[in-house]
Amino acid sequence: MARPLRLEFAGALYHVSARGARREPIYQDDEDRIAFLDLFGAVIEDFNWVAHAYCLTDRHFHLLVETPDANLGKGMRQLNGMYTQWSNRRHRRAGPLLQGRYKAILVDKDSYLLELCRYIVLNPVRARLVKSANQWRWSSYRATVGKQDAPSWLSTDAVLEQFARSRSLARQRYAQFVAEGVKAKNPWDNVKGQIYLGDERFVARMQRKLTRQAADINIPQAQRRAPAPSLAHIRRTHKDRNRAILKAHDTGQYSYSEIGKQFKLHFTTVGRIVKAGRQARRVTGHRR
Repeated sequence: MARPLRLEFAGALYHVSARGARREPIYQDDEDRIAFLDLFGAVIEDFNWVAHAYCLTDRHFHLLVETPDANLGKGMRQLNGMYTQWSNRRHRRAGPLLQGRYKAILVDKDSYLLELCRYIVLNPVRARLVKSANQWRWSSYRATVGKQDAPSWLSTDAVLEQFARSRSLARQRYAQFVAEGVKAKNPWDNVKGQIYLGDERFVARMQRKLTRQAADINIPQAQRRAPAPSLAHIRRTHKDRNRAILKAHDTGQYSYSEIGKQFKLHFTTVGRIVKAGRQARRVTGHRR
């Protein structure tokens, strides 16, 4: 899993996710899920977060949180650390519960708040655990549509007010919007540089913020680079397949598997092409 995003600023919106270590469950039963949500609520209060959506499945969690005080990392360390300790005590085990720490995508609120609220609550539907979001108890969907009481820490108004001024009408339209999302395009197709979900202007604004934070050694070098061109663009602009693959790998932002999917090759074949390209460069003494 990628390192946690270190770009933090007041008012940032993040999609945060994590999965169980070794693909094992994070939650064994409803008591685990209740405990996690209780801790999540405490973190929201302690760190002054705004939670717009969430979903817990057995092996993953997805959160959509806004940080008025630029403190995502501190809050996530508390949430993941406290839940891991609680779970290990309850289930009499030791060691990491999560695969890595967490993954965070920085989101353009104006363009993707609704899309991600929908995407998150549809996770159990896409995984074929249920037929509709309304059937899944462990997401923010039922609270947002008024089918159950919303926890005090869940903010639904920012979502509902996008649909209507009347709460009842807004809930109806939100429910319809979510239902239509089952066949909607995956928003992750628009992620840039593996950490930004927004258009080019949004990415440029985030890059300027990174520039101002350039002295922070906690920001990984990969997150300071401008997002790479898409794999489709690299493929279109390089007639030679192997050169295109090498160019994609040079960006440092695509894995062998991602490149292989674009070029319809096994990731081991991509690795061999990259290795051969590097050897050729050493012989010629320059990059092509």
